[in-house]
Amino acid sequence: MAYQNPPSIPISDPEAQEITPTPNASTTPQAKGYSAKVVADTVKNNLVFHSKWGELNGAMGDLGTYIPIVLALTLARDLNLGTTLIFTGVYNIITGAIYGVPMPVQPMKSIAAQALSDTTFGVPEIMAAGILTGGVLFVLGVTGLMQLVYMLIPLCVVRGIQLAQGLSFALTAVKYVRKIQDLPKSKSLGDRHWFGLDGLVLAIVCLCFIVIVNGAGEKNRGCCDGVQSGDGDLDGQKRDEVARNKIGRVRRVIFSLPSAFMVFVLGVVLVFVRRHEVVHEIKFGPSSIEVVKFSKHAWKRGFVKGAIPQLPLSILNSVIAVCKLSSDLFPGKDFSATSLSVTVGLMNLVGSWFGAMPSCHGAGGLAGQYKFGGRSGGCVALLGVAKLALGLVLGSSLAHILRQFPVGILGVLLLFAGIELAMCCRDMNTKEDSFVMLICTAVSLVGSSAALGFLCGMIIYVLLRLRNWTRDKPLSAIWMQKSPQQD
Repeated sequence: MAYQNPPSIPISDPEAQEITPTPNASTTPQAKGYSAKVVADTVKNNLVFHSKWGELNGAMGDLGTYIPIVLALTLARDLNLGTTLIFTGVYNIITGAIYGVPMPVQPMKSIAAQALSDTTFGVPEIMAAGILTGGVLFVLGVTGLMQLVYMLIPLCVVRGIQLAQGLSFALTAVKYVRKIQDLPKSKSLGDRHWFGLDGLVLAIVCLCFIVIVNGAGEKNRGCCDGVQSGDGDLDGQKRDEVARNKIGRVRRVIFSLPSAFMVFVLGVVLVFVRRHEVVHEIKFGPSSIEVVKFSKHAWKRGFVKGAIPQLPLSILNSVIAVCKLSSDLFPGKDFSATSLSVTVGLMNLVGSWFGAMPSCHGAGGLAGQYKFGGRSGGCVALLGVAKLALGLVLGSSLAHILRQFPVGILGVLLLFAGIELAMCCRDMNTKEDSFVMLICTAVSLVGSSAALGFLCGMIIYVLLRLRNWTRDKPLSAIWMQKSPQQD
């Protein structure tokens, strides 16, 4: 396998054994069969909270991507927001129960980009693209072809896709912070004012607050340093020990704050401060769920302009990259490409018929939720319950609230998700692997195509393997050959 060479620099939290769940029915060999009790115990273990505030905070980590895309499609293409919230909420709950990690549910970005750039690409075309993409992924999963693809793609190429996606998120986040955004048209309207309820100062303060609380993302964030030094200083004065203990307690309180959740709540409050009339625009009750009517033209355009560009991105970022990232962040939680491909396929084969936005998993969402404290399936299940409740209670009228949400705050949340995803590439510790990764990243970013970056990365990888081939090694050994630094 292309992933057999272990990185010398650990990606996951150094104290991951304290974060990840104890072996449960889904991972222990003693759990045999699929009896109701085994399934119930597995679901219970997968949904258990590791930290109430941490899981709540982690649930906010994916909103920087989710809200702008869904809101833009709702305003520009009449996407049924209520239906989308209900279905994606159910997806969140199910995936949390199945996988036991904060597995995200994100809109399919390539399909969304096509819909926002082409006024003739409406809801029927969007849903047709989602159904066709989901059908292909489902077939690749159930036939085992997706697992074969996962085994053959080199780690350095996957890292290149992850780095490109992470930097893309970060650059978009900076644009959200610096520029006034017209989300339905995906355009920047000019420089953002320094002051105001959606000004630069507000975004900078929120960013600094999250950095102070979360640091670079390490688990304890130094919260116990003061206590440890106080206990170890046996010759210190009692007053010094008391002072250090007080400092330690203050640090623990500060560093345990749910920073992303608090920033998001601030944004919600500012919605009503900016435009209090929005209260009168809210209508209670779910949106009507109807079967979308498709024409032959919609199927054709959905396949050509939606499914074909989306498939490479879904295969690489929603399945392959998520598999690798989940094993990096959650040791012992190795998910097969087959299962992820099947779940993404089923989500779209069901929901897209009723007008729910085509959805997938995503490495960026997983990194963002992990960054802010998500460690179990309970994180995304909690988010799913919130989506489901909002979809049933407010329906599409929620768009009036989201329309006033400070875009600068969304940019701050998206920035941390992008940086966390990009940081996963720091295990490329040989020049050859780094070279392939950066070629893949550069082409992906400049060409705005993960598929093009993947193709170039694979070509460079094969050329380097051929260059290193010698007569004393069979041709079959080229693909799995290790560089001297990795031995």
